[in-house]
Amino acid sequence: MTQVGRILFAEDNLNDIELTLDALAEHHLANEVVVVRDGAEALDYLYRRGAYALRTNADPVLILLDIRMPKVDGLEVLRQIKHDDRLKLIPVVMMTSSQEEQDIVESYRLGVNAYVLKPINFSQFIEAVKTLGLFWLILNQPPPESRTPES
Repeated sequence: MTQVGRILFAEDNLNDIELTLDALAEHHLANEVVVVRDGAEALDYLYRRGAYALRTNADPVLILLDIRMPKVDGLEVLRQIKHDDRLKLIPVVMMTSSQEEQDIVESYRLGVNAYVLKPINFSQFIEAVKTLGLFWLILNQPPPESRTPES
């Protein structure tokens, strides 16, 4: 299978983290998944601050982002990503349980690439993650300037 890049996964729910990691691993859809537990940590990772100040590897090829997170919510993380010339081409998938119309509209207004509701059923959750991974990491063709070599 094609070598695929790193995913940044911003999620505070331990069960969702475990299910997502298992689904990605089972289907060999990511070389590495960096899990951060809140929006502030996601921004620190992307901007190489705090614990990630010495990070030398390339930016992720995909960001999976929850809306409801501590410290900084997913919408603010999305806003900062899409307003940054270095980061704005990275596909961002909002993966959330929020069905609130205002969250959906605001996510798309800010430039999210996809808005996916987390299924409650275990097998549906696994299938949703598999489908996301196949599309964004294997089938989707990113713009050339968003592809950065791993260091």
